[in-house]
Amino acid sequence: MTNVAILGAGAWGTVLATLVKANGHEVRLWSRQGAATLEQIVQDADLIVSAISMKGVRDVTSSLQSAVVSPKTIFVTATKGLDPKTTCTPSQIWQETFPNHPVVVLSGPNLSKEIEQALPAATVVASQNMAAVEFVQSIFSSSRFRVYTNSDPLGVELGGTLKNVIAIAAGVCDGLQLGTNAKAALVTRGLTEMVRIGIHWGAKMETFYGLSGLGDLLATCNSHLSRNYQVGYQLAGNKTLAEILSHLQGTAEGINTTNVLVERARQHNIPIPITEQVYRLLAREVTPRQALEELMLRNAKPE
Repeated sequence: MTNVAILGAGAWGTVLATLVKANGHEVRLWSRQGAATLEQIVQDADLIVSAISMKGVRDVTSSLQSAVVSPKTIFVTATKGLDPKTTCTPSQIWQETFPNHPVVVLSGPNLSKEIEQALPAATVVASQNMAAVEFVQSIFSSSRFRVYTNSDPLGVELGGTLKNVIAIAAGVCDGLQLGTNAKAALVTRGLTEMVRIGIHWGAKMETFYGLSGLGDLLATCNSHLSRNYQVGYQLAGNKTLAEILSHLQGTAEGINTTNVLVERARQHNIPIPITEQVYRLLAREVTPRQALEELMLRNAKPE
């Protein structure tokens, strides 16, 4: 039996806890509102799984520095997002804080509500430490949750993060009822942007064509269960961002990610036209229709 501490008792953290428990492991679930302290939850943990939102990652890693963590403990990050101040990914923050521990990224087309309903799903766990990756694979794998391994943690992590921006655009596309042709073009060109910025970041191109890239992109661009999709869909229905967020359950990480990406892309002169229009839409610089027209009227170019 493995002792697993899961940080974050939202929908995603709860689902991960259910998967681990169903495999016969001991699970302790931590939330800020819970009675148990962070130190109590991680005590003697073989695996510490972070399923907290991006904005809470630095606070939690800092708090854990004073806790007693076994030198054999493996960290797993299941957070999708970018730090607005440093543009670091969650795994980079965890590795910076715990440099002597393996850090594994878990990401894929994993809508928590579907997994909660015991519908089949697949995910990817990634690290350059393959022993740690295979151990994490064994903890989560089951007949309804297939887990693949990968040695490109940055690519796996960025796939799950960057697709949230394209999911907002996909929601707008469906909200405006632009049709299947437009949606197919948007998602395909969105993947091109993900690959372009991912390679510049240092990730491998082929990772973005796997489950954590294309797979997650397809899931979030086509499901009303996706919070980022919902943001775009409701923006197309003339709701303000403030209105949408006031009724949204959980965090739409794509909003913060859009801001970080645009800043980084402008610094390094990386063309990301779809992301730029999502940024302008969120900032209320353009309407959904104006954003569409600007994308359609860009200069002709080779694919």
